[in-house]
This record gives sequence, structure tokens and C-alpha cells, in this order.
Amino acid sequence: MTQDAGFIAPDWSLPTRVRALVTTRAGGVSLPPYASFNLGDHVGDDPSAVARNRARLRASLPAEPTWLAQVHGIVVADANEASGVPEADAVVARGAGAVCAVLTADCLPVLFCDDAGSVVAAAHAGWRGLAAGVLEATVARMAVAPSLIRAWLGPAIGQGAFEVGDEVRQAFVEGDPGAAAAFVPGAVPGKWMADLFLLARRRLSRVVVHRVEGGGVCTYADAARFYSYRRDGRTGRFASLIWIES
Repeated sequence: MTQDAGFIAPDWSLPTRVRALVTTRAGGVSLPPYASFNLGDHVGDDPSAVARNRARLRASLPAEPTWLAQVHGIVVADANEASGVPEADAVVARGAGAVCAVLTADCLPVLFCDDAGSVVAAAHAGWRGLAAGVLEATVARMAVAPSLIRAWLGPAIGQGAFEVGDEVRQAFVEGDPGAAAAFVPGAVPGKWMADLFLLARRRLSRVVVHRVEGGGVCTYADAARFYSYRRDGRTGRFASLIWIES
């Protein structure tokens, strides 16, 4: 990923008119523990600081992002039709003039586009949403052949830091026994270290989305660039965004 003053351009082959961006925690005005480019308005940060940070982000975009009220579900909003702040964990957009965005701080952001550059999407995939099918729901809402879809896995908590219980492993393995490969035993009996990136790749493969790039950048391990809820508890959120230029 190429970084420039608080923004990262994903290393991802995109159609001509499609653009993608990931923010970092640098370059904003929020004070600790949200320092400094926090874009989440639901984490206890000063609302005026969040507004200033979002204004800075907006200056690099063709439109205000379609912000979501994320609830770890599988609802997919339509950025071309949405008003206010939809309660959803993914968003799609067709044609120029709308920006898809998700906020994360350990959960996995996944960006999508089709080969023609006619539809884009962003999904927020924590383990609950991932197990429930948020990626599959996003692919379906794009309404193009899955073989024409490209996906990119953004920064998320890595396997070495993501300890979960038996119930999490079971949520994946009961519907896909091969998902057991994404879990290794933790230091404590009944605990597992989960690989969100591998789980996402498996879910996408099951709906015939095979061109998946990115993955492997750990938010927990990279405190200089990314917020991590598991590491810090009280913290900010960074954004992963995608849109079609006019």
C-alpha cells in the first residue's frame, strides 16, 4: 500500500475510473486516545474534531461518503438511493457520484468492483458479519456475475492477535468444515487464534469471487498507522472507501 499524508492507496489493480482509499490515524485533529485522524462519530471523540477530520477527508473525494450505522449484520445499503445514515454493514454504488465507505478498527474492510468499473462496494466484516454472510450479501447486491468481481482485503486484526472462543470457530466450521484451517489453538484451552483474511477468502470463493487481493496487514501490530479496538479499547476508527470517477 502506498501512503501519503494520512491516506493509503491500496495495491490493487482497478478499472480505469475506479478509485480506492484507506485512511490512517495520522494527520487529523483528534486528541488521545483518538489521535489523530479519527472518523468515527460513535466512539466518544469530540464531535467537532470528527467533523473537521471528515471535512479533510471530503476534500479528497468527489462526494460525501455514504456513512453507515454499522451493527455487525448483513444489510447492504445503496449509496445512490440512501438518505441519512443507513443501518447497514455494506454499501454499493453504481455510476459516478457516490462514495462507499466503512469504518473499522480491527474488523476487516473489504472493497469490491466489477471489471467494467460500473459498480463498486464496501463491506464491514467483523467475525459476526463474516459468519452471517455479509460478503455474500454484498456480492449478490452488486448484481453482476461473480466471475467479473474483484475484491480487496484491507487492514484488520491478524491471526497472531485475534484470540476467540469455541463459539466463534463453531460459527464458521458448522457450515464449512474446511474453515477449521483458519483457526489454530491458542495458549488457553478452548481458545483459538482466528485468521479473518483466510475466512474472508473462503467465503468469497464459495460465491465464485476468486480474484481477491490484499490481506495480511495487521491493525493490532501497526499502532503507528491504524486504530485497534482489541489493542487499545477506547480508540478511533479509520475508513476504507471506493468510488467511480466521472
